[in-house]
Formats: sequence, C-alpha cells, structure tokens
Amino acid sequence: MQKPAVNVMVKAARQAGSVMLRYIQRLDSLTVTEKSRQDFASEVDSQAEKEIVKELKRAHPDYAVLGEEGGAKGKSRSVWVIDPIDGTSNYLRGHPHFCVSIALVEDGIPTHGVVFDPLRNELFTASRGAGAVLNDKRIRCSQRPVLEGAMLATGFPPRERPRAPAQLDCIRVLLEQAEDVRRSGSAALDLAYVACGRVDGYFEAGLKPWDIAAGILLVREAGGTVTDFAGSSDGLIDLSGKGNTQLIAANMKLAAELQKAIVATGYANAFR
Repeated sequence: MQKPAVNVMVKAARQAGSVMLRYIQRLDSLTVTEKSRQDFASEVDSQAEKEIVKELKRAHPDYAVLGEEGGAKGKSRSVWVIDPIDGTSNYLRGHPHFCVSIALVEDGIPTHGVVFDPLRNELFTASRGAGAVLNDKRIRCSQRPVLEGAMLATGFPPRERPRAPAQLDCIRVLLEQAEDVRRSGSAALDLAYVACGRVDGYFEAGLKPWDIAAGILLVREAGGTVTDFAGSSDGLIDLSGKGNTQLIAANMKLAAELQKAIVATGYANAFR
C-alpha cells in the first residue's frame, strides 16, 4: 500500500502529465525561452509545476518547495523537490521520452519519490524502507556484476560541455567492454530504468537536485546504490540548487566497476 505522501505526489504528477499531453499536439505554438545555453523551458513547464505545487501545498502547506522553474520557496526540514518536465528538449521536439519527477526530501534525504511517464502511463514510486514499484509491481536493479556486456546510460548536459572531451574518452573505454551506452535525455527516467533493470548502470555529471532526487530513492529501494564519481554517497542532493552533482547508479558490484573506470580514464579528475 502506498504511503499517504506518495498518494498526494502521484495525483500531482498525473495532473502535470495531463498538462503535457494537452499541449503536445501544438508544440509549434508554444513560447520557448532559453534559460541558459541550450537549456530551454516553455509555458508548459511553468504550468505543470504550478499544478504540482498547488496539489502538494493543499496537502502540506508548511513544507518547502524547490522546483526547477519556480526555485526555492519556504523553509522547512521537509522539501518537495520538483522537475515538472524532465526531458524538456525531448518534449519540445515531440521526442517521446520525458517525465514528471517529484521527491519529498527530509533533512537532505529523499524519503518518497515519484517518476511518471505520461506517454507510456508508467508510474515509478518509492518510499524509504518500503521498496520501489512500477505500476504496482515491485522492481529490482539488474544483477549484472561487471561492465562486460552491460547496457549503460549517460547524458551530456549543456553546463558540462567543457568537460565533454573527458567524458567521450571515458565512453570510448567503456564501449570496449559494455554492450552499449545510451543517451536518452532524461536523468529521472535513466534512474528509473536502472531501478527496474532496463539499463544496468547510469552515470552523468552536471545534475541538479530536481533531476535526481526521486530517481536516487528509486534505485536505492530497488536494491542498487548511488554515489558520486569519487564513490561517496554523501551530499548528493544540494537543496541550494546551485551545485552540479556527478552520479553513478547501478547494483553495488557494477557501480564499483563503473566508478573505477571513470577514475581510471581520468574523467573523474575533470571535477577536481
């Protein structure tokens, strides 16, 4: 049975998904702004976030909010961390891979998380200590222990393009062992896919708390681990929203192998 907080989050996520689907047939008419180089948003992002916040605030008006579009509002040990459209570039092009991501973070630790893909009607949910679920079915990370034959996912965020040569060198080395490295354009869905075993592991840098808060919990509750490129699991969620996080997610054995490869290729050194 879902926790009460998750029920509220699911309702909010579905309302945001409805906003996205309502506009997806008229993307050409949207007003698109460039928040920073190659980082876009539209009125759909703002409207979806408003729907989410309205629903969450109705249930818990005293909780703080950290949204990708609206920023930080309020002060509380309990913070709703929201990405109304994770994969906005995909959405704005009609590329069918984007989602809603909502997490409740308490004292810096994700305690409840929801990732909702409105196109596929796939709902990923997790609560700390209660496991992870996809459409009411328990999910687990893959158990592949080594890089050999692994399906990996990554991303190329605009704010990390100066480090792209180091990342591409790392990918070149990983492809000597891995089956493939995929780039989908949604960090939240990449983490959800690690949690349900669709990909074996994921790594990316330049991530914000709204990209990863729900996904981190999904992976952990599905039996996986999440660390930074140095192998630390501390301080991954920076609620100031100012920092850029590096992330590795997989089962424990594969995560260790992936972290060693990232260090050995020199990619981790790019962040020192």
